[in-house]
Amino acid sequence: MDEGSQPMLTRKQHDLLRFIHERLEETGVAPSFDEMKEALGLKSKSGVHRLVTALEERGFLRRLPHRARALEVLRLPPELELAGRRPGGGLRGAREAQGTVVSLADRRADEAASSVEIPLHGRIAAGTPIEALEEVDSHVSVPLDWLRSSRPHFALTVEGDSMIEAGILDGDIAIIESCDIARDGEIVVALVDRSEATLKILKRLGQHIALIPANRRYETRMLEADRVRIQGRLVALLRRYH
Repeated sequence: MDEGSQPMLTRKQHDLLRFIHERLEETGVAPSFDEMKEALGLKSKSGVHRLVTALEERGFLRRLPHRARALEVLRLPPELELAGRRPGGGLRGAREAQGTVVSLADRRADEAASSVEIPLHGRIAAGTPIEALEEVDSHVSVPLDWLRSSRPHFALTVEGDSMIEAGILDGDIAIIESCDIARDGEIVVALVDRSEATLKILKRLGQHIALIPANRRYETRMLEADRVRIQGRLVALLRRYH
């Protein structure tokens, strides 16, 4: 193997890629995250999320949007292809064929992987409206277990006090699951008139949408449904204490 032509994979990344490939070959359906966790002997699904993300970033896997358990193997490293063609292939054969010494740091990164970096887009109003989503300022690290689905997630810094009765304070970092639909009662990022973004409780009332604050000093905003676009829903908060 020409190390300059292929991204280096850790042992568990190799094992997971092989397991997914074999299951797709046998059944046409990717294994569940629970099945991946059991096959690799991981303690939680957060480690599986991290491994899948790493394989995506390296161009070996692709998650197909809007489909459950939809994974596609884009390519296999030569050593995995070779191991699969001869007796004793499987996971053990793949490890032997790889012949790579995996560092303790790599093993810990695989087995204890519990967080992921998501983009921090800027500010979101929880009071007076501000401009719609800004450019990515930086990234924040969040536990994988906080992420509700395989959809993209992003972060926004809360500005204002209109959601304090929901426990959302000025300066909090809101972790948002990207989506364009949400249920009544969920806290959403709503884009109004394609120009201002706000964090509010969603409620539909006929042809109108109510954006409801969680602060008695603020009034509910009633808007025609076609003026509001849902950009995501709140799944978690990060808060820094000074």
